[in-house]
Amino acid sequence: MSFTLYDASIPLFLRGFGQLSAILSKAAAHAEARKIDPAVFVAARLAPDMYPLARQIQAASDAAKFAGARLAGVEAPSFPDDEATFDELQQRIAKTVAFLNGIDASAIAGQEDREIVLKRAAGDIHLTGVSYLQGLALPNFYFHVVTAYGILRHNGVEIGKPDYLGKP
Repeated sequence: MSFTLYDASIPLFLRGFGQLSAILSKAAAHAEARKIDPAVFVAARLAPDMYPLARQIQAASDAAKFAGARLAGVEAPSFPDDEATFDELQQRIAKTVAFLNGIDASAIAGQEDREIVLKRAAGDIHLTGVSYLQGLALPNFYFHVVTAYGILRHNGVEIGKPDYLGKP
């Protein structure tokens, strides 16, 4: 059995969301234990010009759902980007995971060289399935997941590298 484009995408997104969900649960417990308004964490950012935590979760969701949809040649669901609580962010993760779980491996099979066109105001970007996944989709997803981790860690949530990596 060979390693497929599906193997290099959907399971990695699902694993990342599992870790992200667990980190958000720890943040919610931290806020409750220390009597901190959870909105403080949801709106927190690492730098003034960076997205806050809520938008980091939304962006990770978008990166994964659009990658899955583009690789499988299906339409991605539209989510309104209005999450403002830990529970709503957990629901966003759950909706994204449900969509990804619904993508059959056979839909992505053989799509390594299929052209994926990203529409941009500055001009279309043409990529193969592999170059899109390796050069854009996965790096973008992990950027937002690790930034969410960094925001929570920076704001005192007791998480460490094992929380980010999870169990192999």
